This record gives sequence, structure tokens and C-alpha cells, in this order.
Amino acid sequence: MKSSSEQIEMTIGEVADRFGLATHVLRHWEAVGLIAPARRVSGRRRYGRDALARVAFIQQCKELGFGLEQVRAMLDTTDPAARKEVLARHDAELKRRIESAVAARELIAHGLRCPAPDFIECPNFLAGIEARIPPARER
Repeated sequence: MKSSSEQIEMTIGEVADRFGLATHVLRHWEAVGLIAPARRVSGRRRYGRDALARVAFIQQCKELGFGLEQVRAMLDTTDPAARKEVLARHDAELKRRIESAVAARELIAHGLRCPAPDFIECPNFLAGIEARIPPARER
């Protein structure tokens, strides 16, 4: 990821402070290959503008729910189609989770407005619970 041509050099602490992160987070991201210092001075990391852009990208991906493996897959490839495939898989997973959350909210809503003395014994509520039991797997 390239950013502006501004030449900067920041320590790991400065980068962490700039993004509101702990330094151990940046060290972990470095250990798993997501970021790298531009160089080392007396054994100390010095990060350039490209690292800042990568940290910003990683943070954005994390906010969107991507795992570090997905982030690495997008950063490690130069193939736009491969990057879109990561997005497509994540989109499908989000859709599945949203559908599950909507079903859960509907079940909770029924429990809250259920006219039965105890919603746990309500046939409609129990039917909703039954619908969430996965089918038996074939052996």
C-alpha cells in the first residue's frame, strides 16, 4: 500500500500513540507479517509513511470485522480478484450472522410479548427454538 511521498520516521511508540494502540499490538502485527519497519536504528524500529497506511488499513478492516488472516490475504496479494474474493467471503459470513441475529431478535421479541404465563412453555416460542436445532449429520 502506497501513500503520500511524505518522508517520515516514527518509533513504534509514536505509531502506537498516533493510532491509539498498545505497542504490543504493533509488535504482534509485525510478527504475523502485516507490517514491517522501514528500517532499524540501533536496533529500534523506525516506521515510514507506508507503515502508517498499512496500520490504518488494518484498523479499518478490524472495524469491519475482518480477522488478521483475512487482512493478510488482502495485503499479501497483488491480484484485485483475490482481494474481492476475501470481501465476498466476508460479506457472505456477515449475511449469515445478520440472518441469525434477526431470527434471535424475533424469538426474543416473541418472548417479551408472549401472552403465555411463561414464554418457555409457549408452543410458538418452542417452535422457534426447535427451528434453531441443526439437522443430524450423515455418517
